[in-house]
Amino acid sequence: MRLDVVTIFPEYLEPLNVSLVGKARARGQLDVQVHDLRAWTYDRHNTVDDTPYGGGPGMVMKTDPWGDALDTVLADGYESGAQAPALIVPTPSGRPFTQELAVELSERPWLIFTPARYEGIDRRVTDEYATRMPVYEVSIGDYVLAGGEAAVLVVTEAVARLLPGVLGNAESHRDDSFAPGAMAALLEGPVYTKPPVWRGRDIPEVLLSGHHGKIARWRRDEALRRTTAHRPDLIEHCDPKAFDKKDREMLSILGWEPDPEGERYGRFWRRAEGVEE
Repeated sequence: MRLDVVTIFPEYLEPLNVSLVGKARARGQLDVQVHDLRAWTYDRHNTVDDTPYGGGPGMVMKTDPWGDALDTVLADGYESGAQAPALIVPTPSGRPFTQELAVELSERPWLIFTPARYEGIDRRVTDEYATRMPVYEVSIGDYVLAGGEAAVLVVTEAVARLLPGVLGNAESHRDDSFAPGAMAALLEGPVYTKPPVWRGRDIPEVLLSGHHGKIARWRRDEALRRTTAHRPDLIEHCDPKAFDKKDREMLSILGWEPDPEGERYGRFWRRAEGVEE
């Protein structure tokens, strides 16, 4: 996979040289190119922003530096043999970045990131490149950062760990929170390692049993328990068909029941009456 990042703070992307992403780069699994947007400015102040049309506070990033930078990155990528680019625009007004989207992006061969500063990039830039490639406007959460570089790091790490050979164990992400399949709408439960007793605290006995079926059921129940406690909204909107008989029994114990009237509202489960949260 090839990743290009255009930014006015290239040093912000130094973490891409460490941990799993750094190792993937060293092994040649990831070709990461970081570009300084100011290299495509032509005045002595290296200006990348201007006042917004219509007035208001803040500044807006200009079209020409971004257009020239992206044209150069695209030309270089095509010359190097990269194919099928997609533009990733980190923005609080984008679609939520989810594990499902991370999986989708991990299947693309070339991602180009445009982390903005100030009030964002002149909209015409996004509209222009949307005629040439898929554009993903993504938000990593319901909050606003000073710039999009931190979002680039988040998306890159989430995507890179899904690439074949990046994780030491290819099965490591199968049981992650939000992983496609059985965990798609659940949070991962607690995990434990040696020693078996620490400061008077034991690990759950079932984990020492060697009974794989019971361990799998315990982990599933703990995932249900944690999800209902921390993200009840995930349970509310999860289709009842996603849960087997044992799941339903645990959900009942946790105070949930299918909501026959909620489907038209996109809600499938509800708290059972008379059960304390």
